Amino acid sequence: MARSYDLVVFDWDGTLMDSADKIVRCFQNALRDAALPDPGVEAIRQIIGLGLNEAMAALLPAHSRHDHARVADRYRDHFLHLDTTDSVLFPGVREGLDEISRGGYLLAVATGKSRRGLQRVLTETGLTTLFVATRCADEARSKPHPQMLLDILDATGMEADRALMVGDTVYDLDMARHAEVDALAVSYGVHHRAQLKVCDPLACLDSFDEVRRWLA
Repeated sequence: MARSYDLVVFDWDGTLMDSADKIVRCFQNALRDAALPDPGVEAIRQIIGLGLNEAMAALLPAHSRHDHARVADRYRDHFLHLDTTDSVLFPGVREGLDEISRGGYLLAVATGKSRRGLQRVLTETGLTTLFVATRCADEARSKPHPQMLLDILDATGMEADRALMVGDTVYDLDMARHAEVDALAVSYGVHHRAQLKVCDPLACLDSFDEVRRWLA
């Protein structure tokens, strides 16, 4: 049975939006533009969820900060302008968020996206008004540091034991642990179930419908 919470904080990419393929493609194109080696799809998937600077350091540990900055700049260009492929919400997300909100929960987002990137997808999906607070990687320290969650708790006046984090990566789950917030994992995003289970979430769910039912 689900415990009682007042605030549910969602990760975005890989939890609410099916954007991993686009993120991988944009990273690969950015690396190609910078004439740097492509470490492969799985390596790129593993860094989804980190802030862009932290993702660059993890993806290209043997390269300079200058190289990281070049790739990051090209990634932004590809993701925001050059790659026009739409990213879509996972099945059940739109209806599920509405139902969770109607059930009395406050909703928030903690994401590795930039503020510009998050605002763009919130506008495109029409979900802006559902969330009482949002925090991005260019406004706080990157996951798994707890600052994003702590900032959201402060903004909403919520105690940590009244909040729940929902995410698809170990960065989400570790951030929650550092903030002393309970966490749910979802297995349909970028990190594998075995990775997520190591972080000991309350549950590891296979669809957003299961998240909705868990909270009901």
